[in-house]
Amino acid sequence: MLQSSTLKFLKDLKKNNNKPWFDENRKIYELAKQDFISMVEKLITGIAKFDAPIGILKAKDCIFRINRDIRFSKDKSPYKTNMGAFFTRNGKKSPDAGYYIHCEPGQSFIGGGLYLPMSPLLAKARQEIDYNFDEWKKIVNNKNFKKYFPEGVDGIEVLSRPPKGYADDNPAIEFLKMKSFIVSHAAEDNLLTDKNSTSNILQSFAAMKPFLDFLNNAIE
Repeated sequence: MLQSSTLKFLKDLKKNNNKPWFDENRKIYELAKQDFISMVEKLITGIAKFDAPIGILKAKDCIFRINRDIRFSKDKSPYKTNMGAFFTRNGKKSPDAGYYIHCEPGQSFIGGGLYLPMSPLLAKARQEIDYNFDEWKKIVNNKNFKKYFPEGVDGIEVLSRPPKGYADDNPAIEFLKMKSFIVSHAAEDNLLTDKNSTSNILQSFAAMKPFLDFLNNAIE
């Protein structure tokens, strides 16, 4: 679970997204950071019980920096107003499909999948969905999967026309047009601070595992 003080820090940061304020409140940030690290460490241990390769990870392999890359952005705010972690067997910089947690007051969510992969990996994922569409349908229509992710798979960006090599009447065309394969559900602030938060998050991740396995088998 997260401490409510961690969410308060993120709320305050959103109102004061500048370096002088951050420097004045660095001690509070360090406490919030350690709190999030503690949660991530517990999640790594929990995920490893049903996805063993995740167990080799350290929190630093999963957690994203709070500093924003502003080089090519019109928004010059120096800090992210969330804390996020991505769990894959090869760490957060891996192109693999993985589990994700996003902690941001009022906008937190639990999710995962394959986010805007490079063209060669996207082509492999599409090919696997096309070749094994029956298996894919069983995964995304599974009762437990839909319990946690009732909105289904989000493509983030979707082609207006079928990708090259696929016909418009392909049974899987809804998915083949997608540029990402993501699932998520919102997480209320009180879910993150609840004593059972880690267990609840892990249940979502466990329901997601067959979906991730399919995608990772496709892109390997």
